[in-house]
Amino acid sequence: MRKDSDFLGEVEIEDSVYYGVQTLRATQNFAVSGVSHYEMQNYIKSVALIKKAAALANHTCGALSAKICEAICKASDEVIDGKFANSFPIDVFQGGGGTSTNMNLNEVIACRANEILTGEKSYSVIHPNTHVNMGQSTNDVIPAAMKMTAYKNLETLLKSVKYFTKILTDKKDEYADVLRLGRTCLQDAVPMTFGQYFGGHVGFMKRMEDKIHILMDECLELPLGATAIGTSLSVNDGYLDEIYKKLYEISGVKFRSETNFFDGLANADFYISLSATLKRIATTLSKMATDFRILSSGPRAGINELTIPAVQPGSSIMPGKVNPVIPELINQIGYQICGNDMAITMAVEGGELDLNVWEPVIIKNLCESFKLLENGLVLFADKCVKDLAPNIEICKAYASNSTALSTTISSIFGYKVGTKVARKAFDENKSVKDVVLELGILNKEQADEVLDPMVMISPKRSSTVIKKYKEIYKN
Repeated sequence: MRKDSDFLGEVEIEDSVYYGVQTLRATQNFAVSGVSHYEMQNYIKSVALIKKAAALANHTCGALSAKICEAICKASDEVIDGKFANSFPIDVFQGGGGTSTNMNLNEVIACRANEILTGEKSYSVIHPNTHVNMGQSTNDVIPAAMKMTAYKNLETLLKSVKYFTKILTDKKDEYADVLRLGRTCLQDAVPMTFGQYFGGHVGFMKRMEDKIHILMDECLELPLGATAIGTSLSVNDGYLDEIYKKLYEISGVKFRSETNFFDGLANADFYISLSATLKRIATTLSKMATDFRILSSGPRAGINELTIPAVQPGSSIMPGKVNPVIPELINQIGYQICGNDMAITMAVEGGELDLNVWEPVIIKNLCESFKLLENGLVLFADKCVKDLAPNIEICKAYASNSTALSTTISSIFGYKVGTKVARKAFDENKSVKDVVLELGILNKEQADEVLDPMVMISPKRSSTVIKKYKEIYKN
């Protein structure tokens, strides 16, 4: 055991860890969720990158000796590499606007840096606040680390989004000419192809790729150097110029200074946009999953247009039943991310005066949403979308027999005639083509052309056919 103290008194710290008194008190005060801030992907690493960049900047400014700077940098690198995981035990939910997270890093890096220099865990040469936290405040370190974390998580999410887009594109191409019946308000509409259907989903995913790139650029603006409230109090001369240069050198990412530090500390509205985009992806994926569940319903008493790959038995009592478990998983991910978005929205709105202190709940919910989406997209692609298959004959029958085919008749002969055809087809359980022939509206050759579903799915072909028959029957 070793000893550490603060203004509340002295405590004993286990020799196996590198943290100090402030971390210990935080573990005693905030043990509520069982989830530590270390589990937020890239978060602790981002804070450690800031500590290393700050040490290098302060050394360049002449405020930190080469020996101390080198030790801090080496200790920071070890944290970045994933060492000392047991030294970051603080609950992700914590009061103080992230002070406990910042001090946890300060203590671990200082203790390890001292060990590098002296061979023992202590603060005899390097102090957590004096040296590791030099030129910084929790109030600029944590929001800066949050944006850096968001940048890395967006980078990872983008890979998942692109992979999912590729799988959808493969489906679009594979079933480009397979007919299906479109539906609106859960009722029969006009024909389309599965290529067009999947193409709509591809269009959405590509829009989200563009949105992610925009958000990644916004993440590059950091309030690092603002210190407590935006006045940069306590930074060394030259630090503000050096910190971003050093951060670029060690991260390879060109982070830049916020144009207004007061805005950067007081307002967390960026996370509304970020979370909203995660929610957009999640809710549209959930909508897609619901579509697949509806289209695959049955197989003998439902729509049965799609076959979803079986990944596990679906019932504990009904042999042979297969449930759409992967789409249902995606639905649940969507619901959770919507809940996370609400928590983030409340935390952003709840910021008071010159600092938003609700950043711990923001980073917790953001990281959870990122993780759910990153993993969910890959699972959805590999265990569901990749092996989706249309039941071609069923789809063709639905597309060919819908009373909505009378839409083309309406376009040529007027709405009243189209309604008459649709009503007779519905009431007498006949096809639209049979009714058109029975009423003598078109002959068989004409009906085959006008009511061909493959004509209806093409804007150019359908408009050409409608124009042709309008000319024929204009009198």
